[in-house]
Amino acid sequence: MSKAMLIDTTRCIGCRGCQVACKAWNDLPATPSGFSATGTNPQRLDANTFTRVIFRDVALADGQVKAIYLKRQCMHCNEPACASACPVAALQKTKEGPVTYDDSKCIGCRYCMLACPFNVPKFQWGAVAPYIRKCTFCADRQAAGRSPACVGTCPAQAITFGERGDLLAEAHRRIDATRGRYAPSVYGETTAGGTGVLYLTALPIEALGLEGEGFRTDLGTVAQARASQEWMAGVPALSLTVGGLALGLYHLNQRKEEVAKQEGKES
Repeated sequence: MSKAMLIDTTRCIGCRGCQVACKAWNDLPATPSGFSATGTNPQRLDANTFTRVIFRDVALADGQVKAIYLKRQCMHCNEPACASACPVAALQKTKEGPVTYDDSKCIGCRYCMLACPFNVPKFQWGAVAPYIRKCTFCADRQAAGRSPACVGTCPAQAITFGERGDLLAEAHRRIDATRGRYAPSVYGETTAGGTGVLYLTALPIEALGLEGEGFRTDLGTVAQARASQEWMAGVPALSLTVGGLALGLYHLNQRKEEVAKQEGKES
């Protein structure tokens, strides 16, 4: 079965240890995102931030205010729209669970960014040779029989890693065992066809005001990948040919510039 991650937001204490572990394992810079020089929390996912903790103050029905902390990352969908939209199969859903990315195949079309309903894939806008970047679910660690880096670093055990079916059973066990502690549904169980990252929340996800953060509540239970597949089937072959030609010209011009610089040094 596919591996997944259960995030119990009622246990999260907002320490951001998962953010630090993610950056450390993936060798991501602390600035300009992540723990910056001023110690601020990253405002969004980007090419240097694969996971972040969202902070929310939510007003309860009795007038009290509750602090909510929620880990944000790639959802590793069961049927990922990013992979179905990619014309060169640079993104793949593995049977183990992670949605992986092969930058050697990427042509920079960014269809994956448009297709993802959770707004996860990010482009390296400032790089000379830009690629797509996102959480890999620590596929390299999983291949070695280890859990994702963020899991073991959580002091409150808010993150559980294991087989998706087992995690869903545990999520519903917690809901049934402690009535009133959790909202009655698991975000990601059927959302957009189901995801590899599952959430338990104290309030329904729609009550947390997280639409702008990528936690959409209008996706239904049908995988967005099916819409992507239909859309990609209608893309004329000519457009892909033109894209490939443009990419080839770009690399040719880059090579010409390198040769010109080398000749200048030799002269």
